[in-house]
Amino acid sequence: MDVYDIMREKNITLPEPPPKGGVYAPCKISGNMAYISGCGCIIDGCVAAGRLGKDYTVEQGQAFARNCMLNILAVLQREIGDLNRVKNVVKLLAFVASDDGFFQQPQVANGASGLLGELFGPEVGIPARSAIGVNVLPGNLPVEIEAIFEFE
Repeated sequence: MDVYDIMREKNITLPEPPPKGGVYAPCKISGNMAYISGCGCIIDGCVAAGRLGKDYTVEQGQAFARNCMLNILAVLQREIGDLNRVKNVVKLLAFVASDDGFFQQPQVANGASGLLGELFGPEVGIPARSAIGVNVLPGNLPVEIEAIFEFE
């Protein structure tokens, strides 16, 4: 099924790709692989700052991770032109700003990988993944995610 049909069906719209925050490429293409730099969870000016386990719940973290993935997909679409070209979601690396007693980083990352599974199906959309707890993230973001995609 066409990924854009699925997005319409689920009322999912991509935001504008996030602006660069430094000296880096938002996406680097090598052969048929797209390496997407870390994207935060800010969409449409929503404010999110703080740490999971202190300022936010797991469920809020999952929503932040989903927003990160929407930003990643916006960058990917800009770079490859059509998300239907995605052949495989290879790898996600989720960074979760975590309070000292917070250990549910993988559950937070489910917000991103779950969205990919919905859009691309389990065979293509469910990636290899790491979820890492960190003390702070740039701009005091609660979640940042980077991704690798294979495309046709």
